[in-house]
Amino acid sequence: MIQTFKVLSLLLTYPTEDIKAGARELSAAIEKEDLLSKLHMAFLGKLIAEMETRDLYDLQERYVLLFDRTRSLSLHLFEHVHGEGSDRGQAMLDLKALYEKHGLDITASELPDFLPLFLEFLSTRSLDEARELLNQPLHIIAVLRKRLQKRGSIYASVFRALESVASGKPSVSLLKDLLRVADDDPEDFEQLDKAWEDEAVTFGPGEASRSDGCNPGRIAARLRAAKRPAPGPNISSGSGSN
Repeated sequence: MIQTFKVLSLLLTYPTEDIKAGARELSAAIEKEDLLSKLHMAFLGKLIAEMETRDLYDLQERYVLLFDRTRSLSLHLFEHVHGEGSDRGQAMLDLKALYEKHGLDITASELPDFLPLFLEFLSTRSLDEARELLNQPLHIIAVLRKRLQKRGSIYASVFRALESVASGKPSVSLLKDLLRVADDDPEDFEQLDKAWEDEAVTFGPGEASRSDGCNPGRIAARLRAAKRPAPGPNISSGSGSN
């Protein structure tokens, strides 16, 4: 298992007593694996220290404000390219199939595109494969990092670390496309209500059961662009503070 991806996954999970209690173990795990530079380790160390010492209620309140109430900071990857449209349902099924193909079973309540879950999956792959898969949503990760940095959020350290581990660089054009989307104000409740009034996601049979559903290239393209027409079924198919 690649411990660094597992640790980064936990750091992006809703804070719990268990995470607080194991904070020092998180630091030890990534230091031992030595995938991150000293600079990125230092940034992450500040977040881990807060996880250990800050009041749990404060940690949870901050997390909810950032990632649950700020749609432009959503940790659900497909939200940034598909919103709540019907295309997201197929993309979810494709990603779920990829997980299951490699032995990662998820519960009915877990959405496959949740970034901590994606990172947990990466932790089970070889380092080369994990880095290659991480390249696919890298433009989303870079946008989240920029938005968190703008807020002065310590969580930006996790996204900086992910960018440093990936084997490639985010697409400049896709990055610009995502940055054109307005950043949310979690205190503007009227804006939030309007933002969440979208089409519901459906996970039904039919097209979702095609045998090519677990094709990683297809998932990659879905992460890269939601506006592009869906290609054929054979290979490489296919906008969420403190």
